[in-house]
Amino acid sequence: MTTAINTLSVIAGGHRLRVRTIIPDGMSLSGSSVLVFLHEGLGCIEIWRNFPEMLSNAVGLPALIYDRYGSGGSEPLDGGRVGNPFRWEAEVALPELLAACGVVKPILIGHSDGGSIALHYAACYPDKPLGVIAEAAHVFAEELTLGSIRKAVQAFESGGLREKLARYHGAQTGSMFKGWADIWLLPEHRDWNMEDVLQAIICPIQIVQGADDEYGTLAQVDAIASGVSGKTETLIITDCAHSPHLQAQAATLEGMSAFIKSLPQ
Repeated sequence: MTTAINTLSVIAGGHRLRVRTIIPDGMSLSGSSVLVFLHEGLGCIEIWRNFPEMLSNAVGLPALIYDRYGSGGSEPLDGGRVGNPFRWEAEVALPELLAACGVVKPILIGHSDGGSIALHYAACYPDKPLGVIAEAAHVFAEELTLGSIRKAVQAFESGGLREKLARYHGAQTGSMFKGWADIWLLPEHRDWNMEDVLQAIICPIQIVQGADDEYGTLAQVDAIASGVSGKTETLIITDCAHSPHLQAQAATLEGMSAFIKSLPQ
């Protein structure tokens, strides 16, 4: 199968976003179901590595991956983040991005913060997504999550994390990291909880989590599975931490592929 991979800029949510598309020959973003990848809090297009292309090839569907505002090659964050960035991304930026790219049948694949955004979107626009894969998603704040973020702050300030992230985020590495960590570590964020919106989700959901995830316990999986109104399935991967698509790639690819193929296209 011949596949075209292109990178472009799109304005969504009032900001310039970098977008990458993976389109098999004979398909288009507007005429097919489309895999839409939503990265983790410190992520960007490149941090997905080759997983989007592998999943696209496995299921024979186009894919769209993008850097959220303040990340990777998108417009740098100006003045930090305010309010609930998950909700803003789901209600404003993501719908505008999909419309600008002509995507009408999205299948959302969200990792970590991206998984929370995917679930918010499915709750706000229940008739839009064909399905959601929530990988290591958060629906409430846990002390385990906050403790790991504090460790990440220490690694960024005195370890090698800043240099590692700079390979992907360049000059905006500092603002990107601060925008992520500051929101999570606000005292009021201890009370953040989106379980009340889950009931509005009616599309099929696959919940993927590493059994040893350092950013969230299996209570997140239970809350999603019991909270949504649509059909759910869970994929718990042993000997795996926060990034199953990288740390247990074969098992994750197989499980996600089977779920996507089961969706009505």
